[in-house]
Amino acid sequence: MYLVAAVIIIAMNALPAFAPPTWMALVFFLLEYDLNPAALVIIGVVSATSGRGILAWYFRKFSHLVPTRFSRNMEHAGSYLASNPSRRYASLALFLISPISSAQLFEAAGMAKTVPLKPLLVAFAVGRTISYSAYVTGATVVAASSIGEVILHDLKSPWAIAAQVAMIFAFIVFGSIDWKSILEKRRS
Repeated sequence: MYLVAAVIIIAMNALPAFAPPTWMALVFFLLEYDLNPAALVIIGVVSATSGRGILAWYFRKFSHLVPTRFSRNMEHAGSYLASNPSRRYASLALFLISPISSAQLFEAAGMAKTVPLKPLLVAFAVGRTISYSAYVTGATVVAASSIGEVILHDLKSPWAIAAQVAMIFAFIVFGSIDWKSILEKRRS
């Protein structure tokens, strides 16, 4: 069952939007299959990080399929973030502690080709180790019969859907900014 959990979590995290949060899958597997909580957290972190790495990779690999202006803006955004140590550290902190869906963050990082993915993936893994541990620990006090209701409620929640739409919109706006002009202004 651990392998099934890993494959599902990788697939969920490789989706660009509207996938259920990983913590839900972890809680489901914990309660439905009585898996070892520590092992489940480790599998969840490794699988989620792998899935997000795949997501960033295919956005990087296939960025030529999006409009050229958007793709170039994202590349310049990466240069802008990488040009200053405080912006680099702020980016790492965002991936470390981000309470929001990280799919669009990894999509943006993938398209910003100058941004190294490994440090972001490490920050993501550290942050998710903490949050997944909290969710799995907390789930041990939740009744197994209510987990399905919790998952369905969250998936159909107008707030969850609105948050995903807002993140997609933010990603589009971020890629529509003329970052090259911003970089040139900063240099002069």
